[in-house]
Amino acid sequence: MSRASTVCGAASENVDGRDKPGHDGRRGRRALRFVSVAAFTFILAIAAFVAWVYSLGPLPLDEARVVSTTIIDRNGKLLRAYAMADGRWRLPVDAKANIDPTYLKLLLAYEDQHFYSHDGIDPLALGRAALQLTTRGHIVSGGSTITMQLARLMEPRQQRSLYAKLRQIVRAIEIERKLSKEQILNLYLALAPYGGNLEGIRAASIAYLGKEPKRLSLAEAALLVALPQSPETRRLDRYPDAARKARDRVLDRMVEEHQVSLEDARQAKAVPVPKLRKPMPILAPHASDSALSTVKDTPVIKLTLDANLQKVLEPLARDRAIALGPNISVGIIVVDNESGDVLARVGSADYFDEHRAGQVDMTRAIRSPGSTLKPFIYGLAFEDGFVHPESLIDDRPVRFGSYAPENFDMTFQGTVPVKKALQMSLNVPAIVLLDRVGASRLASRLRQAGGNLVLPKDEAPGLAMGLGGVGVSLQDLVQLYTGFARLGSTKPLREVMADKDAREPLRLLDPVAAWQVGSVLLGTPPPENAAHNRIAFKTGTSYGYRDAWSVGFDGRITIGVWVGRPDGAPVPGLIGRVAAAPILFDAFARTGKTLVPLPKPPKGTLVASNAKLPLPLKRFRPVGELVRTGGEQVLHIQFPLNGSRIDVDRSSGSEAAVMPVKVAGGVLPMTILVNGTSLGEIDGRRQRLIDPPGPGFARLTVIDATGAADTVVIRIQ
Repeated sequence: MSRASTVCGAASENVDGRDKPGHDGRRGRRALRFVSVAAFTFILAIAAFVAWVYSLGPLPLDEARVVSTTIIDRNGKLLRAYAMADGRWRLPVDAKANIDPTYLKLLLAYEDQHFYSHDGIDPLALGRAALQLTTRGHIVSGGSTITMQLARLMEPRQQRSLYAKLRQIVRAIEIERKLSKEQILNLYLALAPYGGNLEGIRAASIAYLGKEPKRLSLAEAALLVALPQSPETRRLDRYPDAARKARDRVLDRMVEEHQVSLEDARQAKAVPVPKLRKPMPILAPHASDSALSTVKDTPVIKLTLDANLQKVLEPLARDRAIALGPNISVGIIVVDNESGDVLARVGSADYFDEHRAGQVDMTRAIRSPGSTLKPFIYGLAFEDGFVHPESLIDDRPVRFGSYAPENFDMTFQGTVPVKKALQMSLNVPAIVLLDRVGASRLASRLRQAGGNLVLPKDEAPGLAMGLGGVGVSLQDLVQLYTGFARLGSTKPLREVMADKDAREPLRLLDPVAAWQVGSVLLGTPPPENAAHNRIAFKTGTSYGYRDAWSVGFDGRITIGVWVGRPDGAPVPGLIGRVAAAPILFDAFARTGKTLVPLPKPPKGTLVASNAKLPLPLKRFRPVGELVRTGGEQVLHIQFPLNGSRIDVDRSSGSEAAVMPVKVAGGVLPMTILVNGTSLGEIDGRRQRLIDPPGPGFARLTVIDATGAADTVVIRIQ
C-alpha cells in the first residue's frame, strides 16, 4: 500500500510539470545554437579582419626608402644633395654613425620609452590614450610608438580616428616583422616631417642649424624632437615662438623623467631658436653634376674629393676671378699622385654667376695649353739621350720652312743650358728639340699616357703643338704632369669611388727622364714672394691671351690652374706666370699639408755639370748643323737590331753576361746610353761590350761627336 502510494506520487509529479521529460535537451540545443552563432560570428569577424588586412596590400617600403640623391666626399661628408622629384628634401640617415646620441636619448624618452622592447605597439601607452579619450571626450595623446608613427608617415592620413589608429597598429606589427629596430629608427628619422619640404632629421638640421646632426647641443636636440609633432605650426622660418615653446616643453618633461638636469634644461631654454632657413650645401657642384649624370639609381654617391680642401679652394677661385676682372673664370683641380684620385675640382669661379658662365666646367673644357707641353718635349729628348739638363743649346732665330718660332718677349738669349731654356720657357729651343723628337711621336706618347689631344680637323701633329697649337683639358694636363712625380707613369684619374679599381698605370717617360724634368721644373723661378725650390711647376699662355695656365707638383699632389674667359675671348695681359701661378702657389698653401719632396733620382741617373758630361752631350746641335769632315757615313747601330730579343745567360756570373754593341758610321768619340744612363764610349773598332740591363725592354742610344744619334729598343730575356 505504501509502495503504491509512492509510485502514484511520482507519477503525479510528472503530470504537474515540475519535472517534465526533454526540458534539459531543449535548453542544451539553444546553448549550442548560441555558441555556434557566436563562433561563426567570431570566425566571420576574423575572416573579415584578415580580408581587410589583406586589402591593405604590401607595405610601401620601396616608396618610403626613396631619398634625395646625396653626393659625399671620400670621408663621408656631404658635398651636395639633390631634391626629390616633388621638391622634397629627404636625406638618408644612419642613426648609429651620423646622429648625436643626446638627440636619440631625448627622442626615445619623449616618444617611445619601450622602443627596443615592444613589437610595434605599446599596450600601456594605448591604454593611457584610451582612458584619456574616455574621460575627456577627445584624443589627448595617440599612444603611438615610433613604429606606429612610421606607419603613419608611410601612409599619411588627414584626420585622426580609431580606424586610422587600427590601421597604424596593423602596419606597425608588419613593419616590426620585416625590419630590424635599427632599420625602423633610420627610416623614421628620414621621414619625420619638419615643415615645408623638409623631411628627416638631417634635412632639418642642415636647413635650420646649418650642420649635420652628428653633434648637437641639448637645446638643438630638444628642438629637433619637438618640431615633428606639429611641423607646420612650428616652422622655425615662420613660427619661431611656437617652436621655442615646444622645445621648452620637451625639456620640462625630460627634467620630470630625470633624463636632463634642471640646470642643463635652464641653460638650454636660454638659447634662442634659429629664425631663418639656410640653403642646402653645394660643394663641388660640377663634380656632383657629373657624378649624378653617370651614376644612375644610387641614392648615395661617394666621390674621391676632400670636402675640406674643396671648401678652401672654391673661395680662392672666386676671389681671384673677381680681382682679375669681369667675365673671368678660374678652374682648379688637385690630384693625388700615387692613386690618381681627384681631391678637389673647382670648375668655375662661381657656379651661379651667369656672367662668368659659372655652370661650365673649365677643368674639362678643351683649350690651348700654351707652353705647358714643353716639359714633355724635353722629357722625350732626355729619354732619347741626345741632350742632358746641363747640355748647352742655342736660343737664336731659326726657321722651319715657313715657320719661324719666336720667344714671348721677342728677344733671344743666345747659348743657354737646356734646363734654363725650359725654366725660362724659351720657344726656339723647345721647337728645335721637338723637331728632333718628332711631333707625331710626342702626340702619340701623350695620348698613350692619357692625354686626349684635340687637333684641328684633318690636321696632323706639327711643330706648333709645342707652343699650344693643340687642344687639351686641364684635367688631362694634370694627369700627364703626375707622370713626372710618379717617375714616368700616369694613372687614369678617378673621381667616383668604386669597390674595385681596375685602373692600370700608363707609360709616359723613362724614370730617369721623368726625374730630370721634375728636377728642372723644381728650379723654375717662383712668383713674387714665393719660396724657391719647393714646387716644381710650369706656366703657359695661349695665343692671343685667351688662356693662362699653371701646373705644379710636389711628391704628394699635382695641382692645375686655368684662368681665362669661358667664351674664348682674349684678355689683354692675361699671362700664366702673372695670373695663374700665384693661384697655384696659394692653392698649395691652402691644402694645409707640408710639401713633400720629389722622389730621389733613379739608379743610373747621370748627375753632372756640363764640364763632366760626355762630349756629345756637352752641346746640342740640330741635325742640319752637324759639322762633318766629309765622307762619313750616317751613324747606325748594327747590333743589336731594333725590336730584337736578346737572350742573356746569367748562370755563369755577371762577367759572362755581356752584350756586344756594334755601330757603323758616325764621328768618334761616341757615347753609348742605356735607358738614358751613360755606359761609356765606343772604342776605335766602333764596338763595346756592355752589361745588359735586367729583363724587359731597354732603350739603347749611341751619340757621336757631332750630336748625331741612333736608337734601338730591344727586349732582354
